[in-house]
Amino acid sequence: MIRGVRCLLPVVLLATGACFATREDVQALHTDVQTLRAGNARSDSARRASLDRVVASLNIVRDSLGLLSNRVVKMQGDVRGDLYNVGQQLLQIQELTGQSQQRVQELRASLEARQSDIASSAAPPQMSAGTPPATTSGAASPSGPPRAVTTAPAPSAGAGATPGPNQLFQISLEQLRRGSPGAARTGLQTLLQQYPTSDLVPDAQFYLGEAYHQEGNAAGADSAYAAVVSGYPTSPRAPTALYKRALGMEEKGNVTGARGLLNDLVQRYPRSDEAALAKERLRTLK
Repeated sequence: MIRGVRCLLPVVLLATGACFATREDVQALHTDVQTLRAGNARSDSARRASLDRVVASLNIVRDSLGLLSNRVVKMQGDVRGDLYNVGQQLLQIQELTGQSQQRVQELRASLEARQSDIASSAAPPQMSAGTPPATTSGAASPSGPPRAVTTAPAPSAGAGATPGPNQLFQISLEQLRRGSPGAARTGLQTLLQQYPTSDLVPDAQFYLGEAYHQEGNAAGADSAYAAVVSGYPTSPRAPTALYKRALGMEEKGNVTGARGLLNDLVQRYPRSDEAALAKERLRTLK
């Protein structure tokens, strides 16, 4: 019996030592866990503080962007208003300019008419060649045969003076407005033939195209408009004539030709009002 107890004593001592070692390990592990938790808590606190700072910064940026956006919207509204006012002023200036140009044109035509009247009234009477002076048989002279009394011949009714370029232009425009494109075309052609160096030639060439258009002569209108673009490319009538040509091409069903003319208009006259119309037309042209 005693011998058996002695044999079991080492085993019991070993088991007891093993139990003590396990408790120490658990205590050390518990300490490590506590340390890790404390470290994680400090890290979480630091990250939370960093996130709070980032959120605060983002809020400041958002508020700044909001203010900037409001300023941009206000500025856009102000710019739109200013552009509208500028556009209205430009329209008024264009209208006044057009009225002034028309008035100047009328004054020039009136001046030409007066000069023509003055020249006609100041012209000396002329006798036809080979026409003998008119005579009247006078009473018998007491000292000789009857003496012939000569009288001045009446002035010949010659043809009136040719109107000047401004007169022709004004008359032609009046005929065009009254719905007489044939008479307008005749006057404009006369102007172009008799006054080829006049400053009215580009306008006359353009309105010749308008007269052809009113007559239904599409080929004549296209030719007249093309002459404006090729002969007077710097004239204000050139972009309008080019746009009219494009519309004529479109009416005839030549979409490719119309598109080419519209693109040419945008490239050659990018700042003209017709260029804006051409861009809009190109979007819808199919």
